[in-house]
Amino acid sequence: MTISIPDLVSVRARHPEAIAEAAHRRARRPLIGDSGRLMIVAADHPARGALGVGDQRLAMANRADLLERLCTALSRPGVDGVLATADILEDLLLLGVLEHKVVMGSMNRGGLAGASFEMDDRFTGHRAEDIERLRFDAGKLLLRIDYEDRGSLDTLQSAARAIDAMAARKLPLFVEPFLSRRVDGAVRNDLSADGVTRSIAIASGLAGTSAYTWLKLPVTEDPDDMAEVLETSTLPTVLLGGEVGRDQDGAYERWRKALRLPTVQGLVVGRSLLYPAEGTVEAAVDTAVGLL
Repeated sequence: MTISIPDLVSVRARHPEAIAEAAHRRARRPLIGDSGRLMIVAADHPARGALGVGDQRLAMANRADLLERLCTALSRPGVDGVLATADILEDLLLLGVLEHKVVMGSMNRGGLAGASFEMDDRFTGHRAEDIERLRFDAGKLLLRIDYEDRGSLDTLQSAARAIDAMAARKLPLFVEPFLSRRVDGAVRNDLSADGVTRSIAIASGLAGTSAYTWLKLPVTEDPDDMAEVLETSTLPTVLLGGEVGRDQDGAYERWRKALRLPTVQGLVVGRSLLYPAEGTVEAAVDTAVGLL
């Protein structure tokens, strides 16, 4: 699909109500389809100021290019839906590519990459009422916990209330937890078995109910640890892709192994599919779908 930015701008400037109208008309589907698995493409990075992919510092800053890549990914067989912030999801609504797709709204993007307040990850994106009003299908929140940064406590509290608000509407919420720490001023996530295990335990116990909570988890540093790590919770889980660098084959093999585990229901992958180190978006997406 060729993206016309002037056309999108024209609709937004002259007919902003078209977004709500498109959301109201959109044909929906169950969260889990006939395959019994879930394949979601993620594109909520820009709103946190995280625009880089590999050595391209501003790769995700070109909106027309990003939208074209998303449209390509969403057109591939086996892709169930997309995770993004309001601006991107509304562009996709106007482009008409979200029919019969799972649409996930990204809720907290306030912990800007590299900011002094990064661990105080405020809910600056979708609220539960927005996801309900727009007839979207689920939400996602990022939960990074630094034991030495008080901002993490505010994030924990607001995350718990977001889970409550989504559950009250019977809407699934995908929680992406990490134990994190600052190294030379930069936030680093702990992907050790111990770190991921503790993050699962903390995230699973948030809020007044976990009935609608899913986990969105990384594969541990040693993929052989995943089976034991996932014994920490009975919550359904999807694997997050993250940025895999140039070792795409190695990443695919780690995902393939983890996808065999009983709580893992699918994949949520972003930059490594939309901006693959080698090959095309189509090839990267088809390979990931094949893992399911």
